[in-house]
Amino acid sequence: MKQISKQLYQISLGASNAFVIEDKDLTLVDTGVPGSTEKLFAAIRKGGKNPDAIKQIILTHWHPDHAGSAADLKQRLGARVYAHADEAAALEQGGAERPRYLTPGVRNWLIFNIFIKKVARAIPAVKIDERVADNDVIPVAGGVRVIHTPGHSAGHIALLLEQDGVLIAGDICANMSGLAYSTVYEDMALGRQSILKAAGFSFDQAVFGHGSPVTKQANAKLKEKFQQPNPFAGKPLKPV
Repeated sequence: MKQISKQLYQISLGASNAFVIEDKDLTLVDTGVPGSTEKLFAAIRKGGKNPDAIKQIILTHWHPDHAGSAADLKQRLGARVYAHADEAAALEQGGAERPRYLTPGVRNWLIFNIFIKKVARAIPAVKIDERVADNDVIPVAGGVRVIHTPGHSAGHIALLLEQDGVLIAGDICANMSGLAYSTVYEDMALGRQSILKAAGFSFDQAVFGHGSPVTKQANAKLKEKFQQPNPFAGKPLKPV
């Protein structure tokens, strides 16, 4: 585990990241693709923590690389699972077939065809114990604020660790070789609005479902990048 702030750790699962919030117990944010449980447990143990201390799982959205191991983890740990109300049906039904569109560019084409296309859109169904809404505060680590950030998916959420000044951005955007739009969106224009909404909060660091953290002035950097006109606005996007 890579320590990001006093209470937040990042776990690399290869193509995606998961996060651990440490308080009196542990909260896991996102779970990787199906079959990631042992990799998560090994990373947590290597970081000197006990996986059995995971009492909450918060899902930023339903996509398989973020929620694929949630059902297995819930069964093994008895943890309560949190997700946005607009994402709960997809999670409890084992996926959704909502339209999605590929962000233009060679890098996105490669990412989609190498990593995303081959991953089944179905996930093991998982019961949602807590349906959260915009501006809810989850009572973990001094308060984790829910920011509803639709666009990548309808019920996508970002999470603000207010005490630590860190945004868990999920897939509102990515930071693999610099800040950039995510590879796919259900609604890219709405996704851009959500990035700017999240950037309006106060935080110094940001972490992402894909890529590296931004460790200084993260909210200002998100504003600077995404306040620029969307270069893809008005162009037909390829459904995938």
